Amino acid sequence: MNKTVAVIGHGMVGHRFVETLRARDTAGQWRVVVFGEESDAAYDRVGLSGYVGPWDRGALALPGSRYPDDATVELHVNQRVVDIDRTMRVVRTGDGLEVHYDALVLATGSRAFVPPVPGCDSPGCHVYRTLDDLDAIRADAERALVSAGDRPPVGIVVGGGLLGLEAANALRLLGLRPHVVEVNPRLMPHQVDAGGGEHLARMIGDLGIDISLSSGVTSIEPADVGIRATLADGTTVGAALLVFAAGIRPRDELARDCGLALADRGGVLTGTDCVTSDPDVYAIGEVAAVQGRCYGLVAPGYSTAEVVVDRILGGDAVFPGADTSTKLKLLGVDVASFGDALSSTPGALDVVVSDPIGGVYAKLVLSDDASTLLGGVLVGDASAYGLLRPLVGSTLPGDPVSLISPSGEAPALGVGALGDDAQICSCNHVTKGQLCAAIADGACDVAALKSCTGAGTACGSCVPLLSQILAEEGVEQSTALCEHFAQSRAELFESVRASGIRTFSGIVERFGSGTGCDICKPTVASILASIGSGHILDGEQASLQDSNDHFLANIQRNGTYSVVPRVPGGDITPEHLILIGEVAKDFGLYTKITGGQRIDMFGATVDQLPLIWRRLVDGGMESGHAYGKSLRTVKSCVGSDWCRYGQQDSVRMAIDLELRYRGLRSPHKIKMGVSGCARECAEARGKDVGVIATEQGWNLYVGGNGGMTPRHAQLLAGDLDDATLVSYIDRYLMYYIRTADRLQRTAAWMESLDGGVDRVKAVVIDDVLGLAADFEADMARHVEDYECEWKGVLDDPEKLRRFVTFVNAPGVPDPTVSFGESHGRRVPVLLGSPSLPPLAAATI
Repeated sequence: MNKTVAVIGHGMVGHRFVETLRARDTAGQWRVVVFGEESDAAYDRVGLSGYVGPWDRGALALPGSRYPDDATVELHVNQRVVDIDRTMRVVRTGDGLEVHYDALVLATGSRAFVPPVPGCDSPGCHVYRTLDDLDAIRADAERALVSAGDRPPVGIVVGGGLLGLEAANALRLLGLRPHVVEVNPRLMPHQVDAGGGEHLARMIGDLGIDISLSSGVTSIEPADVGIRATLADGTTVGAALLVFAAGIRPRDELARDCGLALADRGGVLTGTDCVTSDPDVYAIGEVAAVQGRCYGLVAPGYSTAEVVVDRILGGDAVFPGADTSTKLKLLGVDVASFGDALSSTPGALDVVVSDPIGGVYAKLVLSDDASTLLGGVLVGDASAYGLLRPLVGSTLPGDPVSLISPSGEAPALGVGALGDDAQICSCNHVTKGQLCAAIADGACDVAALKSCTGAGTACGSCVPLLSQILAEEGVEQSTALCEHFAQSRAELFESVRASGIRTFSGIVERFGSGTGCDICKPTVASILASIGSGHILDGEQASLQDSNDHFLANIQRNGTYSVVPRVPGGDITPEHLILIGEVAKDFGLYTKITGGQRIDMFGATVDQLPLIWRRLVDGGMESGHAYGKSLRTVKSCVGSDWCRYGQQDSVRMAIDLELRYRGLRSPHKIKMGVSGCARECAEARGKDVGVIATEQGWNLYVGGNGGMTPRHAQLLAGDLDDATLVSYIDRYLMYYIRTADRLQRTAAWMESLDGGVDRVKAVVIDDVLGLAADFEADMARHVEDYECEWKGVLDDPEKLRRFVTFVNAPGVPDPTVSFGESHGRRVPVLLGSPSLPPLAAATI
């Protein structure tokens, strides 16, 4: 007869225990009964903040967490266990259910710590722990927004650690102005040092979040709206709500009540075998005090679950210790720490690179002889984390400074620097050697490696290293667009173009699988736009777009949008200048001349966009597509009309090119330039397509760009007449659009082609593919079918319904948007930045 293991708690670790037991119990020795206190089965609590916005509980559910096809697992959700009878080996729930067990696993996790502050149980006080907690916070936030005045309501967060900063971001997304109160002198005190904390505080403060360090809340009392909190320095802060995120405490009350031994600082005391003081009872996850210490991270929790599975199946596994390294993005800021991040090892040496202007802080902690890596902290740029963390305890492969600030001839750090014993996946304890062995056994892609080793299936931070190891082992990498499409972008482009299917649902049904993701949806949207399938906000296409394309405008740091009308070639009439000035003045927008010879108007709220577009469209202007992966601008000098050096009419050519290629959707943005002579005032050789006048005609350059990795464009052909120039550009752009990878600039695309610029010349000029006429015909169709996207919205009442600040409260202005003045310039006042002087009638 099967034995029964009862599991109290159905969080991530409890679910991991059940999954692991079912996979390893091949003899079918154990029946599993699981009790979950929440109404939801196990979900991704690490990703709890991802619930804010979509509000979709199912999206966080862990795969298989309800065990629908496993008759040996009995799951009870919304069932709180209230008693453990260790003598009779029975657990009882509040609903009267009794279950006999042969082994009992406590996976009760932890609860949010609420400091004993007077008034801590007042209405409006919350914790940040469960989906229900977030629903309650949302309800209070929405009530506060309805009655808000000009400034957004404040939301106080008690705690400046990992959870506190996540809670602050959630409040920010809900439209509140977060105020973080941390008792320590720096944020994330357990993960980053003083220098890293200073950088982190500055960067988060720049996002409009108030921060009170070395402080605390001493009392809370109800107010007319929300609550009023008094801080340690006597300051009183009125707020819509308050969230306690000041740490966690193990849920050990059941263990205490049934007489199990507890650790001095709480938690169920176990040895490295995870056995409690009762040999039939085990503890795993956050409630387990292994040798007296509790761990609040999922990776050590998974380790304890696997130890207990091994033990009840007759093994002798022991807890291997905990990797407390962390890597995450908080409020858009990368933060990582690993090993001895706080330099606690005697004699340890610190190597620090600090760039407050660039927003980057990196520290390596080394042994006293500077040869061994002990730990580190990364703030602002955590890209080196995946390779540095496995090196902890190993001899450094090079100069320490070069590892965190590569310069000169210092070798780049790669997976080749890691030994076979380097732990690539800390969540599941997978080494490089294990991964290499799996590759040798036939695991030929990331999905296969994840499946057979478990690497990358928890937090996912090691997934980029899996691809690198595959490449190092000589495995050719898949060109699949994503898990839903096995084709590359170029292959999918041709399939869509040939099939005539013009909806994402039809495309994924015909050529892919599943429901799509954040990679393939905007890629398909771009493909559909490139081949001309109507307005980008028509039907299904609207839901596929990236954030800027959703509203045909560029979202800015304070949640407002900028509006950029087209100014072909930088050529503008006085009437259009006056129109832009009047619109900016009437709507209170800040104006800025861009590097592409246009005028950008900043500070529009989403509901104002159609009103602004109407004024511009009625005045003869149109969308400048500053928001799209498409042609942005064609920059020009004044050319032969005015300049004494000008050899050709660069302004006319720039206007012609911009009007020809406006709205042309592509894998990435495209910029062009036309210079009237070799003096190059339009900087054409720094553009995707550059045209420079000669005495005989035009030189055509391709594949340049500015940005983080500037590229000089390369000469494609010289001394071209107007018609040949345009035909070559048509062919070049269509060749790029059909064959480039997603989000690949023209420079990178050309570098990826076998033969580089010579290959481009062969296709564009020599027509070796026989597609020149096809390319030109496609471009001709684009020119003929072009319509202004702003006008397309204005003429369609259904599309206009998208442009409201709050879907459930049309006409209500965004209370989070306000402006001030800095050095005579209109600037956004970010949440929590009251130091700027306000503008008269500045709040929209």
